Amino acid sequence: MGIVRRLGWVGMAVAATLAAAPAHAQKAKDELRVVWRNVIPNVDPYFNGLRDGVVFAHHVWDHLIERDPDTFAYRPGLATEWKWVDDTTLDLTLRQGVRFHDGSPFGAEDVVHTLNYIARPENKALYQRNTNWIRNAETVDAHKVRIHLHRPFPPAIEFLSLPIFIFSRSYTGPEEQNKRPIGTGPYRVAAIEPGKEYRFERFAEHYEGSPKGKARIGKVQVRIITDAATELAELLAGRADLLWYVDADQVPSIQRQRNLRTVSAETMRIGYLVLDAAGRSGADNPLTRQKVRQAILHAIDRKSFVDNLVQGEARVIHAPCFPTQLGCDDTSAPKYAFDPTKAKALLAEAGFPNGFRTQLMAFRSRVWTEAIQADLKAVGIDAEVNMLPVATLIQRFQKGETPIYQGDWGSFSVNDASAIVSTFFKGGEDDYARDRQVKEWLDIADNSNDVAVRKANYKKAIDRIMEQAYWVPLNTFVTNYAHTAELDFRAYKDEIPRYFVYSWK
Repeated sequence: MGIVRRLGWVGMAVAATLAAAPAHAQKAKDELRVVWRNVIPNVDPYFNGLRDGVVFAHHVWDHLIERDPDTFAYRPGLATEWKWVDDTTLDLTLRQGVRFHDGSPFGAEDVVHTLNYIARPENKALYQRNTNWIRNAETVDAHKVRIHLHRPFPPAIEFLSLPIFIFSRSYTGPEEQNKRPIGTGPYRVAAIEPGKEYRFERFAEHYEGSPKGKARIGKVQVRIITDAATELAELLAGRADLLWYVDADQVPSIQRQRNLRTVSAETMRIGYLVLDAAGRSGADNPLTRQKVRQAILHAIDRKSFVDNLVQGEARVIHAPCFPTQLGCDDTSAPKYAFDPTKAKALLAEAGFPNGFRTQLMAFRSRVWTEAIQADLKAVGIDAEVNMLPVATLIQRFQKGETPIYQGDWGSFSVNDASAIVSTFFKGGEDDYARDRQVKEWLDIADNSNDVAVRKANYKKAIDRIMEQAYWVPLNTFVTNYAHTAELDFRAYKDEIPRYFVYSWK
């Protein structure tokens, strides 16, 4: 692979700022200053696909059931008890004495209103996969609700503990939520400047017994700085206390700063290329040919990509899912070794002995994308790189306008293959394969209560996905954090920083 570890313009900017004054946290004012790199299109978690938005939601809203970030065990949240009545009916007893940030009491009406709103397809929740298993919810009494499912859905509890947040009965949709978000979580939103800044204040009335606990830091300021060099300069100059998604090449420089610390941790996020096998971006698209897609898999030196660019604990993967997820089994799936000679031969067999031109669209890191571009160029595929803002790119991807899409997916931290494989291969807006056989297997896997049946059908789907080369699974992700030494910080495998857990030293 043509990857060379290089500091690049970001690294040079880092070097230029190392002489800045040492960072001093906002400890005296009890305010944690955080920088995010992505603009959230909407703070409503049902209309947001960015990890930054997921983090926002975990601080402002609560779940019926909470998942322990260390053990992944389920804990009582807004619901103190839950019980399956039958395969498609779930009863939940709700916690009493909970209040929303505006002082209104929490009860069954809030849960029923939230679940029925997000379950209705006409309300167009962004990722239907997270919500379309719910048929409806009904009030049993003031502190008990019943959820009806369309069909058996084994990971229901997992979804209730991660992407399903509970809103107030006054919720009217994402437009209003984006202006005045009201939840029951450990922080209330004090101010929003869309695309620029979010301010949070500790919610002193956050309910007793919450697995999240009371927020330890009084205030949190989140600023959006889309430029990597600028955000690092803010940390070095003492105007920020915590960054995440720090580029690997920046880490050694930060580690030399006495008042700063770095943490690198593997997460449940994976990186991949989606190849337009279905011809959504054009019927004459060369990517509709299996041998072309297989050539791309052989053309990319994934090990070098991981070792030299992603770095840390990251691993090469061979399936479109995170290895720990139930059903993520690549044992019999084809493995594609780095073999440019074979890639060229496959392109010739497919009718492209001189290669072809296409587009490679991405948002994460130009260095990473250009490394893939170089590997493709070496076998004759001239891929024009188009770096776009993430929200814009997702829109184009879902409209079917991306021949090759470089993306990454954290599965909303759901430890089940349905949260990724079924999102991208069941005929929805994110599906560029449109393989009916794969969809049939996934339907069985998603809706069977027999774990063996689930695993067997996910395995069949994964084997075919890789045999047809619909995706290029690249790597697991390592998230690099940088923070002031005065912050008692820790990283979690589910890739959700928990500001309410952190404290000052």
